[in-house]
Amino acid sequence: MTTSVAMHMSDGLLNAPTSLLFGAVAVLGLAIATVRARLDLDDRTAPMAGLVAAFIFAVQMLNFPVLPGVSGHLLGGALAAILVGPWTGALCVTIVLVLQSLLFADGGLTALGANVTNMALIGTAVGYLVAVALRQLAVKNRIGLVTVAFVAAFVNTVVASLGFVLEFAIGGDPAFALGGVAGTVVGVHCLIGIGEGIITALTVGAVAAVRPDLVYLLRGTARPLVVKEAS
Repeated sequence: MTTSVAMHMSDGLLNAPTSLLFGAVAVLGLAIATVRARLDLDDRTAPMAGLVAAFIFAVQMLNFPVLPGVSGHLLGGALAAILVGPWTGALCVTIVLVLQSLLFADGGLTALGANVTNMALIGTAVGYLVAVALRQLAVKNRIGLVTVAFVAAFVNTVVASLGFVLEFAIGGDPAFALGGVAGTVVGVHCLIGIGEGIITALTVGAVAAVRPDLVYLLRGTARPLVVKEAS
């Protein structure tokens, strides 16, 4: 039997005050993202946002093995941020999380605020900040871009798992030892981060090969992306 481990908190894992706290954090973060996303949305970003949300939703249904008996799936924060920006990206991931919670019971409703905080807010923000920090490498050539996408996705996954640990430390089920939870969650998500990085790098690379102008990270750079590798 294979167990899926991918950040989604279930009902009852956090106590009520902690669930309410991070529900408020999620609402506040999404309100800010909604306002800021309006400035980013244009004839390129709006259709791309729909495609990104649909792609993340579809790929999250597919699990990849990370350890014997343990599998993970795409979180999508860095992927969304690189393609449509951090604000719109956060909204895309949130839509996916809400649909998964309502339609497939993947993540509890009472823990939805915590899940949105980890994957849609922290994950997207960290992924984008890492990508921006490495943008000079990303604009050099396709290899540079996919490398940056991989690193951003890996770091986003690990840091988002630390958000999970923080929430559990504040109001998690006392039946589980914090040290054991932290070690397991972070350790497994280091491995999941590799799969996340590969999927993100391949997807961003494929989009850039056809339409580099649709990659949000490359906007406003001094020179266009060189898609072909130097011989």
